[in-house]
Amino acid sequence: MKLNRPLSWFLLAFGGWSWVIWTTFVKNLWKDGSGLAFDAAGDPTAYFWVHLTLAIVSFLLGTAVGLIGLRSLRQLRTETAGAAGSRAAND
Repeated sequence: MKLNRPLSWFLLAFGGWSWVIWTTFVKNLWKDGSGLAFDAAGDPTAYFWVHLTLAIVSFLLGTAVGLIGLRSLRQLRTETAGAAGSRAAND
């Protein structure tokens, strides 16, 4: 399957956005003072582990989606450069 340039940029941006959002979320989760993420003894709660797992999965998916977009953009750039080179050789 071949992706077009706007879709490739969208995938790359989505991957980057996922990293920004989930990094912020994990920082806030780590500093949680409400008692949801850590109990009175300072041990992580189930809430913490579930949300950390969600963040890790989102990091992995965001990375995969971003890499698909990046690889597609590189392929499109190579094809564009190759097509321009062959047109110049024919002229």
